[in-house]
Amino acid sequence: MATAVAKPTNKTVKRASAAVVSDPIADMLTRVRNANAARHTEVKVPASRLKLEIARVLKDEGYIAGYDVEADGTTQTMRIIFKSRPDRTRVISGVKRISRPGLRVYARKTEIPRVLGGLGIAILSTAEGVMSGRQATRKGLGGEVLAFVW
Repeated sequence: MATAVAKPTNKTVKRASAAVVSDPIADMLTRVRNANAARHTEVKVPASRLKLEIARVLKDEGYIAGYDVEADGTTQTMRIIFKSRPDRTRVISGVKRISRPGLRVYARKTEIPRVLGGLGIAILSTAEGVMSGRQATRKGLGGEVLAFVW
């Protein structure tokens, strides 16, 4: 005679590991776009030197209130603090990644794009560092067009 015996289930819950992102800059800009649309006061993104430079340009141009780096052992996280206007609208209306791993976009010093007729900024990676389109035009530099912010 066979009797059914219930076996104990010892299921272990696996944690999702940090996913490998093929385009970390697009990931950062998407996190900023989503958090800004959800009216969060800040957003955390994994830090790198290029992302810190992009955040510096956004702060210098007045699109964010600030940013700081938090070290969690071996990994660094950057916290971006958003800026809002007195009427509770957001300063950042839109963010778009231009140059990506599958299609790099470069601009000469005479071909730096204007975003919304000058109301937005283009973020460029030049030979002298990451800067806005206006700064690159003043210095007479061209480079890779990373993103548009308006």
